[in-house]
Amino acid sequence: MQAISHIVAGTDFSAEADLAVHRAASISKALGAKLHLIHVVHPLDLYAGSELSFSFQTHYQQAQQEIVKTQIDTLAFKLREQFNITVEAATRIGRAHTEISNYAEQVHAGLIVAGAQGQHTLVEKLLGSTSARLMAVSKSTILIVKNKDITTPPYRHVIAAVNFLAGAENVPTMTRKIAPDAQIEGLLIFDTNQEAHMYKAGMNETLLQQYRTQALADADHKLSAIFNEQALGKQVSRTILSGYPSQSICNHAGTQHADLIALGKNEKSGLENWLLGSVSKGVAYAAECDVLLAN
Repeated sequence: MQAISHIVAGTDFSAEADLAVHRAASISKALGAKLHLIHVVHPLDLYAGSELSFSFQTHYQQAQQEIVKTQIDTLAFKLREQFNITVEAATRIGRAHTEISNYAEQVHAGLIVAGAQGQHTLVEKLLGSTSARLMAVSKSTILIVKNKDITTPPYRHVIAAVNFLAGAENVPTMTRKIAPDAQIEGLLIFDTNQEAHMYKAGMNETLLQQYRTQALADADHKLSAIFNEQALGKQVSRTILSGYPSQSICNHAGTQHADLIALGKNEKSGLENWLLGSVSKGVAYAAECDVLLAN
């Protein structure tokens, strides 16, 4: 996995965005990465009832972009002074998730940092939050900041949940980059849904127990291979639990007082993801701590 040399942080200058920006700056300093700030001006035609002329909308959006440029340049200056890092500021007009994703791809960002909620509450309720929509369109790893401590202390305990699909090995590697000094707990949730389907299909309890024993042994072997001390350092442990994945991951993180949950971003795709929702999406919504979605 390549080193992270560029980090993008979206901001709408809300309190939630400030938390995300400070976390992004802290990570940039630790990794020696360049921080890119971006603010996206929402087009007026995104709002219901907007029937203004095209020329007026264009004039308004350009005026807003000029005002925002002063704000974001000021923020960039403060971050340079506070963290002693390289910061570049940019503004765009459009849909936030699309513009942020495109900008991240343009600057070859290895990480996008976003707040859990921002100013445009009505639009987010109608269309989905920027962070949620970024999950669907972005090719970059995404960090969703939920912790409310503006001092952004280093991560200390990380739950890194994996499912052994393609790319699972990226989760612990990316986690160690973001949290170099943290205790990383590799977590596998043995999905009870699968056993329930087998039971309904007529498999008896003896065969279910044999399946469960073998599956847990295989899972422990795979988990040990991914979360090994040689690659990640000595602050590594492994846990296997049974339950429903999203709920179990969030519950375990709460019990362990974890300050970050890390997991892969793409468990399902297409119609299945649309109808059922992915584990990563469920965790991103329900978790009370920061969430890292590795690509």
